[in-house]
Amino acid sequence: MSKPTLIRGPVYVLADNVDTDLLIPAEYLNLVPTIPEEYRKLGSYALAGLPEGFPKFASNADGTTPYPIVIGGRNFGCGSSREHAPIALGAAGAKAVVAQSYARIFFRNAVATGEVFPLESETRLCDAFKTGDEAELDIKASTVTRLSDGKVFTLKPLGAVAPVIEAGGMFAYAREIGMIEGEGNS
Repeated sequence: MSKPTLIRGPVYVLADNVDTDLLIPAEYLNLVPTIPEEYRKLGSYALAGLPEGFPKFASNADGTTPYPIVIGGRNFGCGSSREHAPIALGAAGAKAVVAQSYARIFFRNAVATGEVFPLESETRLCDAFKTGDEAELDIKASTVTRLSDGKVFTLKPLGAVAPVIEAGGMFAYAREIGMIEGEGNS
């Protein structure tokens, strides 16, 4: 099943060098994302490593986030190779991360898991938005619009990884195109 490629809602803004320890602290890595109740719990701890002063990311009563779009600066997702990082964001209800640049491992894990769209901005959006600003992200058009004033920012196209993420990750995509046998193939 394809993911929506038009995402609208409030943004959660971070800066540069947001590492995987901030995205999901190591103490929660014992949660197994393939077990539904642990997947939900993992989402409730997304961004739990941020310092005091940041609003709680997974602040809805059910442990999900009101922020479908995360905006970051340079080197988003640096640190250890933690597949749990994009999974925690997705489990919390985030749909996309828009950053100035990514650590290679976070980008690769985001594509492989299909949890969040990892989009790169042409400009420094973490200085143009503040947490809570309403935005509309159009993945197909490679734009994000700040709804308060209609300002449109250009993003770099996802290219060949877009269908993989839309399918829900590498395994779902491989099943979808008939590369491997599994659910959905006859």
